[in-house]
Amino acid sequence: MRDRTITKITPLLKPVTFKDNTKTILRVAAYARVSTDHEDQQSSLLAQTEYYERLISTRPNWKFVKVYADEGSSGLRTERREEFNRMMEDCLAGSIDLILTKSISRFARNTVDSISCIRRLKDKGISVYFEKENIFTMDTKGEFLLTLMSSLAQEESRSISENVTWGWRKRMADGKVHFAYSRFLGLDKDEKTGKIVVNREQAKIVKMIYRLLLAGKTGHTIAAGLTKLGIKIPTGKDVWSPSTINSILSNEKYKGDALLRKEFTVDFLTKRTKKNEG
Repeated sequence: MRDRTITKITPLLKPVTFKDNTKTILRVAAYARVSTDHEDQQSSLLAQTEYYERLISTRPNWKFVKVYADEGSSGLRTERREEFNRMMEDCLAGSIDLILTKSISRFARNTVDSISCIRRLKDKGISVYFEKENIFTMDTKGEFLLTLMSSLAQEESRSISENVTWGWRKRMADGKVHFAYSRFLGLDKDEKTGKIVVNREQAKIVKMIYRLLLAGKTGHTIAAGLTKLGIKIPTGKDVWSPSTINSILSNEKYKGDALLRKEFTVDFLTKRTKKNEG
């Protein structure tokens, strides 16, 4: 039998480990985020919070600070994540030494935001550890790996955005119309067929509004009259406003048409929308 030659390949990247033997007490916080407020996502957020509380509390040289958790927020824009911004403020104020988070995509999907936040924290001597990618920002190769992985997370968001856009276009091409029935006066969704049906009682109010307009009444006068009659607006409130009247009068769905894609997203990163002019 021939002798086998075994070649051992040394890994290029060594796993990041925390030095538990240090006498320095680290003030440790964690960041968690879910992108929707659905019930299953809320359970995930609760599980993440409990996990980090236990993890930090078991380390003898770690002092638990807080778990910052954002619910129903996108990872592309940090300005809309209240808990993330609160965490950054606490870090820059000197209250935190180390941040734990599940992955780079949970921290931020925007490469520029991710790198700029990490650099601000590093300037203050604050490190971040990403569990899934096993990246420690104070490591010599940490920023390079972080830039690479953040770019991948950002491209994943671009792909998701493009898929969502394709789905909307496909539904429009099939003639499928979706709108907020709870905020729409005179039309309901049939529970059995899923089709649009006329709400006869509310339709009387819509017809009244159009008749008053044809009679020369302004939006302000019509709103005041409906409020005086005790008729509730589509959202259930008691006081009508001229803007609500004008919205009904300018909505093409009240004449049986549906104009879709009135606005579109210009940039998937900023989520900035623009009026569709054709």
